[in-house]
Amino acid sequence: MALMDYEDIVGAVARPKSEQELAGVAWAVARGGALAGLTVAELRIADAAHEVSDCKVADLASLIRQGGDPLGNAFARIRSPRQRRPMGAVYTPHLIVDAMVTWIAASDHPVRVVDPGAGSGRFLLRAGQVLPSSELVAVELDPLAALVCRANLTAAGFDHRARVIVDDYRQADLGSCGGVTAFVGNPPYVRHHQIEPKWKEWLTTTASDRGFQASALAGLHIHFFLATLLSARTGDIGAFITSAEWMDVNYGRLLRGMLTDGLGGESVQVLAPEAMPFEDAATTASVICFRVGSEASSVKMRRVKNVEELADLTKGRRVAKKRLQAEKRWSTLLSAGQPKPEGYIELGELCRVHRGAVTGANAIWITRANNSALPVKTLFPSITKARELFAAADGVLASLDGLRAVIDLPADLEVLEEEDRELVQRFLHLAERNGACSSYVARHRNPWWSVGLRSPAPILATYMARRPPAFVRNLVGARHVNVAHGIYPREPMSDDVLDALAASLKAGVSIAQGRTYAGGLTKFEPSEMERIPVPNLELLSEMAL
Repeated sequence: MALMDYEDIVGAVARPKSEQELAGVAWAVARGGALAGLTVAELRIADAAHEVSDCKVADLASLIRQGGDPLGNAFARIRSPRQRRPMGAVYTPHLIVDAMVTWIAASDHPVRVVDPGAGSGRFLLRAGQVLPSSELVAVELDPLAALVCRANLTAAGFDHRARVIVDDYRQADLGSCGGVTAFVGNPPYVRHHQIEPKWKEWLTTTASDRGFQASALAGLHIHFFLATLLSARTGDIGAFITSAEWMDVNYGRLLRGMLTDGLGGESVQVLAPEAMPFEDAATTASVICFRVGSEASSVKMRRVKNVEELADLTKGRRVAKKRLQAEKRWSTLLSAGQPKPEGYIELGELCRVHRGAVTGANAIWITRANNSALPVKTLFPSITKARELFAAADGVLASLDGLRAVIDLPADLEVLEEEDRELVQRFLHLAERNGACSSYVARHRNPWWSVGLRSPAPILATYMARRPPAFVRNLVGARHVNVAHGIYPREPMSDDVLDALAASLKAGVSIAQGRTYAGGLTKFEPSEMERIPVPNLELLSEMAL
């Protein structure tokens, strides 16, 4: 080990240059306490760490005892969000930690508190302060994070009633408990692409054994909820924070099912997308509180504007579990549904909403509008980026300038004149060489070269962003690909009525009406957009006068 001078310690904690420096400080704090028995993986890290003498970390330990997490902050700085993403490590702000642990403490007197993805141990540090007799159990797979957690628990004086289990939570042995266990934390968010097949099989098989349907597309956070249900006993409680997309997407069906049958959902609080509670992760967060085996007939639900409003997790509007079980989307239940104003109907009664065409290979099928290598009649100026709609002045697309073109060829190339057909054949030869005919989309359309653009929609709309959709009057006949929806009247409408309809949509739609996805994005599927309340045709005609 290389010896560090005292003046280097502040730098190692506040602005460390390496994981070795952080490990050295963490080990200096932990090695004198009851959590000094490291796993093999942790020992390797400690052996490679910079050595720091015990007497030189007193100030650091004092800061930890006061509720700070300098080691966790250092860990998050050393490892960038990109480096932490494969393990889903996102560190929770202290205000949210306080709110969740306060709910735990007010709900029961747990004998044990378990954090299933402990990181630096923020939740357990707070639990140790407000629950002076509870055992504190950290489960953490990352050995460096586990070492940091040991240091924090030791510095705070909780090491004699704490355990750190370095293992995958899905297979970790928590041991027995003579009373209520409280589960609290921020389960790691890892998308299904990065989850091993054996664990996907574990999820679907285990869920099926418990009477639930599970999708292999579920993220790791859903795995942790299921593992919690397996470990818990009736009467145990919990509070987890995670991305809110589970409320609406298909893979979230497992969690929705558990909350109404077995896991015992008590409340669901969803932060507004613009709140952005995590410094290094753009997501819409939800806090879920549960009491295992609860037979309560309802769950409290609410949407909050900011982190401060999470202080009281007992608030919310009661929604019957029977209704929750019948709904495929829960985000619409976060607030009481407002009755439609007199004279209002759903957009779908007036219009159909269609997503734009999928090209299957934008690099090939989207080109500059004046591409002389193709016949003009095959080039269709189109909305190919959502920002083109957001940038439309006054919500009106009045010019095709700046738009790229989609190459949309006729299914029967014989309808083209000979000169044009030669240009198209030359293009198709190049497109085939670049794999345009072998994409999934191309293989499922007949013929593969015909994108099949829809006719111009008089109103175009964005459908995925961290803001309400942009509704734009399309005065120039632009087409659209799948970055936008087209709104098509079921019956002919005058331009003035279409203007009034677009204005009503712009004024009356909020992100709360869409579904929330990872990254804090709110999405409106065509069917969801068709449910937006709008004035009926008579009112629109009056507005157009």
